[in-house]
Amino acid sequence: MRCRFCNNDLNYVFADLKEAPLSNSYLDKASLLKQEEKLPLKIFVCQKCWLVQVDEMKKTEEIFDNSYAYFSSMSQSWLQHSQEYVSMIIDYLNLNQDSLVTEIASNDGYLLQYMQQAGIPCFGIEPTSSTANVAKQKGIKVVEDFFGTRLANQLLESGKASDLILGNNVLAHVPNIKDFVQGLKLLLKPQGTITLEFPHLLNLIKYNQFDTIYHEHFSYLSILAVTQIFNACGLDIYNVEKLSTHGGSVRIYVCHKKIFAQNPNVADIIEEEKNFGLNTLQTYLKFQNKIEKVKKDFCDFLNLHKDKKIIAYGAAAKGNTLLNYCEVKADIIDFVVDKAPSKINKYLPGSHIPIVEEEQILKLKPDYIIILPWNIFDEITEQLTYAKQWGAKFVCAIPEIKIEG
Repeated sequence: MRCRFCNNDLNYVFADLKEAPLSNSYLDKASLLKQEEKLPLKIFVCQKCWLVQVDEMKKTEEIFDNSYAYFSSMSQSWLQHSQEYVSMIIDYLNLNQDSLVTEIASNDGYLLQYMQQAGIPCFGIEPTSSTANVAKQKGIKVVEDFFGTRLANQLLESGKASDLILGNNVLAHVPNIKDFVQGLKLLLKPQGTITLEFPHLLNLIKYNQFDTIYHEHFSYLSILAVTQIFNACGLDIYNVEKLSTHGGSVRIYVCHKKIFAQNPNVADIIEEEKNFGLNTLQTYLKFQNKIEKVKKDFCDFLNLHKDKKIIAYGAAAKGNTLLNYCEVKADIIDFVVDKAPSKINKYLPGSHIPIVEEEQILKLKPDYIIILPWNIFDEITEQLTYAKQWGAKFVCAIPEIKIEG
């Protein structure tokens, strides 16, 4: 097996989460009777370029199909983040009615709705029709396809060279990362900018965020690795910002070679990664021990309180990784609550825990509510403050067991 960027042999395991179903493959009642497909979830690190990557790659069109159930607009904090970005980037790049903005993985129009409101011409690229249809209902133009050099060339021929290309939490989702980045270069105007946001590998390791590992994430990214990939494709990273989203992300600003001067932030964050040890093999090889400690502590908590009423909140992909690796089933957690209508009355993959509406919390009055999307823990606990009336406590497992309330 070879690295998907530099073709180096992959010999070192970063994380082994055994076998797991696809994290966003929610089940209906009939599917519970069928054999559920599970794939090895083993992550390797390349000792040459430091790209961390999954070994078992399911085809993207099977992962991001018409039943894909992740809708970005379900999180108020994410909508606010997107609105603030749009306001900032319009000023930063002096975008106007003569500009063209392209968003890759535009989902349900969560971000482009604000670009459209500002009068900036824009369109999205989104392969999943379930989310693309919601964006179209908002009046947003969407190309339903996967992005890469093939699509970039088609868009160029139709006059879609772009002043700004943005992609939030998509770079980790592409199997052919070189073709994706080469497509970005093709579609970018000579003086244009690309911004991409993705969870920072440094935080994944530092804060035990192993539940962000799933088959849909083909890569786990550091600036050390990403710089090499973009440079090889004729692009420069000219600025980097740290973000609080998704447990600690980075936003990179990218241009054609030697167009813009590099902000000192880029060298600073690379130096921080080196100081943390992201260019040292031992840092990666120690991570499995951290994973196993989280599993032990979470299972100990569940066993200690098995006579209590325990539910979960947030049918998120990261929660499915945690529950499946810890072998938690519906006999321990009664149900999981979610706001997305597309998930209600379905079941979590692997654990088969039923997904229900929030009103079920008031009926059951649980003793413990496990918040699976820990990155919006505060948002959810504020929403569920009423559960404190009967003494319910909120639980988080990552980076370590935390109980509030």
